[in-house]
This record gives sequence, structure tokens and C-alpha cells, in this order.
Amino acid sequence: MPYRRDGGWSRREFLNTLGLAGTSALLGLRSAPAAAEPPPETTRLRIPQLVSTCRSPEWVAEDLLRAEGFKDVQYIRSEEGTRGVERLLATGGADIGGHFAAPVILRVEAGDPIVMLAGEHVGCFELLGTDRIRSIRDLKGRTVALPALDPSPYAFLASMAAYVGLDPRKDINWVKHSADESMKLLAEGKIDAYLGFPTNPQELRAKKIGRVVVNSAVDRPWSQYFCCMLVGNREFVRKNPVATKRALRAILKSADVCAVAPEKVARTIVEKGMAKNYDYALQAIKELPYGRWREFDPEDTVRFYSLRLREVGMIKSSPQKIIAEGADWSFSRALKVELKA
Repeated sequence: MPYRRDGGWSRREFLNTLGLAGTSALLGLRSAPAAAEPPPETTRLRIPQLVSTCRSPEWVAEDLLRAEGFKDVQYIRSEEGTRGVERLLATGGADIGGHFAAPVILRVEAGDPIVMLAGEHVGCFELLGTDRIRSIRDLKGRTVALPALDPSPYAFLASMAAYVGLDPRKDINWVKHSADESMKLLAEGKIDAYLGFPTNPQELRAKKIGRVVVNSAVDRPWSQYFCCMLVGNREFVRKNPVATKRALRAILKSADVCAVAPEKVARTIVEKGMAKNYDYALQAIKELPYGRWREFDPEDTVRFYSLRLREVGMIKSSPQKIIAEGADWSFSRALKVELKA
């Protein structure tokens, strides 16, 4: 496929990529229901941007968003990791974007004015350990590294520990290190395990550091639930229902593009600074089942992780309360019917 150094999609590239995906109903620039809809209430859309390869559908969705009527597409870079994404969505500094499933439940519990709208994809995190770690239960009494500013790994790992009967508050020794430091410490055997997000697991596997204990793309039950959700600022969604649906449609179509054109997507996100290494980014995009977003119910994901987080005392609310206060699936349900393969 032709390759442009600016990272953009030429018109020819874009239409060729859509053709690879199959039908115009699936990935066309304008499906019949979209054409029949009124224009978006606002032509500006702000997406919080976090250096995270797994959220590639958002980073390469700009042409699809413009086709949906958004003339001003802004990516608001978060300098505070996932906490920055949470702050942008809660304060209205951003409108719609991706966030990890387990920590977004924590934000709903905390009262952030956000709403979960759809599942984006499954399978982005991997638990890697030394030869001493053969299963999640082997983490008992062991040392696990976490980043200081990102609640996502702890929320997921606490859920995983609770699922197999461990109490993460008592049974695991947590230490705080950056991702780079954690990978180095794992290689030296100075920590026992590390939960990585793309492209760190791909790099560790390529360098034969540690062993994969859990791969959420293939190992049950994790492979049956969304790891990343699409989330909106509550006021934006309330005021702009047409814009919300159009934005979600563009990003979900973009997930299908990731599934059929991973090489182009990998080049683009590296050029945009959302990944450093093309080979690792390409491997991650190929391994993530982007095209399967239609197969899973995001409400099941919220129930599953809410129960796990409640078991370890991280939330007090029931899954039903989290869903009632922090979710609106009407858009994604309509889009699953509209974009049915």
C-alpha cells in the first residue's frame, strides 16, 4: 500500500482500505441510515489522546469522523496518563474517547460526570512473570510492579486476583515503577510479575523476557470482556445525541480498518507518536481482535469487573447501580444493527 510520510490517508488509500474490509454497509463513508440522520449538533469533536497502541481506532479515525460531519477534530494530548484522560472527560475538556474498562468503573463510582457508551475492543493486557509464576494464584506473596500514575494495571490485576480467590490488598507485594523500569526489573528477576499494555508485552516477548501467564486476547474469561470502552462526557452526550452516534460509528468503523489494514495503521500511529517501534506496533494491532467488537455486550463487561472490584473493596456500588448511573448502550446497540456484517 502507498505510504505517505505525513501519516495521513490519501483519498485513494482510504477508499482502497475500506474496500479491503468487504461491504460498503460495513465500512462505507456514508451508510443509508447515516445519510438519513440530521447533521451533528456540533462540528467539533475533542478526543483525549494517550500514548496507547491498543486505542489505534481513535488515532486513525479522523477521515471517518470528517465524513460524519465533524469539521474540527481535535486530539487533546494527556500528559498525566489515564488520570489525564479521566480528568479531560470529566471536566468537559474532551468529548468522547477510549478508557480502560476497570478504572472507568472506579470513576463512575466516584461520581465523575461520564457515561460509558460502547465497547471498543478486547484483549490488550498481558500478565508476564518470571519462571516462578505459572498462574495468577502464584502471585500470592510475590512482588508485582505497577506504574505510579496509572490506576489501570492495579484495577485489572486486582480483578484478576479476586477472580481466583486472592486478596490483592494482602496477598501481593506491590511496588511502583515506570513501564521501562518494570521491564528491566522483570528481566533481572527483581520483580515477579508485571501487567503490560501494548507495545510492552510485544517487546518483552521479542526479547524473550519473562513468560506470558495471561493473555487477555485469548485466555478466558478475560478474552470475553472488553478491556477498552468508549466513554463520553455526560453533558456532551446529553446535548449532542446525533454527534455522539456519528462519532461512535466512525471509531467503530475505524476498529474494522485496524483489523483489515494493520500495516498502514501501524505506520500511521508511529508517525503520530502514539507508538515508538513499528514492528511491535504492527504485532500488537494484528494480535488484537478489533473486528470482534460486535460479538460482546459491554454491559456484561461492566457487570463482570464491577463484581470483581466490589469483592476487593475498590467500589461499594452494585453492578446494576454502576450501569444505571454511568452507561447508555442505546447508541452502540443501534450501531451493531446498522453495521452488522
